[in-house]
Amino acid sequence: METLSVVIPAYNEEKRLPATLDRIAAWVERSPLPVDEVLVVDDGSRDGTAALVENRGGLVRLVRNPANRGKGYAVRNGMLAARGDWILSTDADLSAPIEELGKLIDAARRENAVVAIGSRALDRQLVKVHQPMMREISGRAFNVVMRVVTGLPFRDTQCGFKLFRQDAAKNIFSRQVEEGFSFDVEDLVIARLLGLRSIEVPVEWSNVEGTKVSLAQGMKSFADLVRIRGRAVRGKYK
Repeated sequence: METLSVVIPAYNEEKRLPATLDRIAAWVERSPLPVDEVLVVDDGSRDGTAALVENRGGLVRLVRNPANRGKGYAVRNGMLAARGDWILSTDADLSAPIEELGKLIDAARRENAVVAIGSRALDRQLVKVHQPMMREISGRAFNVVMRVVTGLPFRDTQCGFKLFRQDAAKNIFSRQVEEGFSFDVEDLVIARLLGLRSIEVPVEWSNVEGTKVSLAQGMKSFADLVRIRGRAVRGKYK
């Protein structure tokens, strides 16, 4: 029987994590795959995130980053530490409900894919609570530029709900360089270069206030695309 690891990157999430972990715990019995572990990757939090996770027990396990390095670093750290046959990366706010995992599993099996990414763009009727208008517009603009620069076909690379088969995860994340918010694009570029089938799956999603993405970080992501393309062209990921 295949098993599942859940990876949650967390930075100063002491207030939101209890409800998130409670919801995941209640869902475990209904999961389409047996859940082997829930890894919370503490990205150098300054609040009680780490202590909360350490005291949780059960399937929940703490992975520590050496300092505040960024979401990309945290997800990579969790993915490389995970031991499940399939590994789900999901945000600490569960903006994509954990129950949507079944869609990713079913689609991956049906289409013989080893990477399945949740998407807000394929069926916008599934977006229950939208982002502020300017953030949504900038997200769409980023996607257009991303597709032009990288050649990737995906309509939404930035939804924080992604499933990887373990062997694919180890191959992809061991090559990842980006530590910030553009890591999602880099991972999909690496998957394509390695010949790993990746698919995009529409999922339910709701905006949750408290985003950690600043305007400066968002602007930096556009420049990151050029660096990712450069590494790909120079064969750095192989």
